[in-house]
Amino acid sequence: MAPSRVLRCCQRGLSWIPVIFINLVVCWSYYAYVVQLCICEYQRPRVRVIYLVVFHVCFVMFMWSYWKTIISKPSNPSKEFFLPKAEKEQYEKEERPEAQQEILKKVAKNLPIYTRTGSGAIRYCDCCQLIKPDRCHHCSTCDQCVLKMDHHCPWVNNCVGFSNYKFFVLFLAYSMLYCVFIASTVLQYFIKFWTNQIDTHAKFHVLFLFFVAAMFFVSIMSLFTYHIWLIAKNMTTIGLRAPVFRNGPDKNGFTVGFYKNLTQVFGDQKRYWCLPVYTSLGDGYTFPTRLVNLDSEQGNVDHQCVIYSSVDGQVNSRPLSDSLNHLLSNDVHSDEQKDSNSAKTDNGLTVTVTMESES
Repeated sequence: MAPSRVLRCCQRGLSWIPVIFINLVVCWSYYAYVVQLCICEYQRPRVRVIYLVVFHVCFVMFMWSYWKTIISKPSNPSKEFFLPKAEKEQYEKEERPEAQQEILKKVAKNLPIYTRTGSGAIRYCDCCQLIKPDRCHHCSTCDQCVLKMDHHCPWVNNCVGFSNYKFFVLFLAYSMLYCVFIASTVLQYFIKFWTNQIDTHAKFHVLFLFFVAAMFFVSIMSLFTYHIWLIAKNMTTIGLRAPVFRNGPDKNGFTVGFYKNLTQVFGDQKRYWCLPVYTSLGDGYTFPTRLVNLDSEQGNVDHQCVIYSSVDGQVNSRPLSDSLNHLLSNDVHSDEQKDSNSAKTDNGLTVTVTMESES
């Protein structure tokens, strides 16, 4: 076995240590709360039943969302974003960056790509040898490009991106709820044990259970608040810099309103928002934007829905996928309910959604 392969196997094995640690802590907390505290300490059956029921609901939702985040495979760009064989050979032979960019622009004409690098170049991944879709980034840990990548999380040993971002946010929410429930119900016993009013064999478990729950709650709360802010702004951790469009950088380029930003992650069916089941909208390649501009270098993309924007009397267009049309059409039909299909945004941008048939 080659040394590099052995090294990769060791790295994969070591990467599971944070996951194992979290699961050991959760298993210990389950034993300390259910066995040592509820079964051995609580004398009132009614209180014991209530505590056990609520605890298990929090525990199941926490572990469900946690493992969904772990096992969900990151979404990768499809084969359309890889360079064709001829262009790939030409790109590798070419040494001039300008000529390489011309090759990439030629291929990107038929792709739904509207963002660029800071210098205005086509975003290309040399490792994966593909043109990066909007909001796609290469993860050095996973060694692959991930659609709408947020970050690589060692605590789940997985990339958090388009395929599992909802699961990750729910994992934070339920872990925070799990910790605050344990800390609040254990507090009275923590005070009694700390002041030596009660001295039982469960003292060690109760004292450390409160400390661990409180510590994790504080750390998770800050992280959860941060990601709620990112969702509200339709941003990602790795994409905090203003995305660069053809007309220049725009830090709010992907922000289309709080509710629409929320539904892109959690879906448009509210009854599934709290469940760790996949309901996110979109396809991971194209995204609605606040300010829509036609890319002059973009060719005809095979999409049926076109969104038109009117800015200072000029009408521009941008193709979107059917899944994104579903996101936008919900707002159009629910908010207006009238013959006109135009809507004014806060900044005076008029957005009109129409359907075009293939010629």
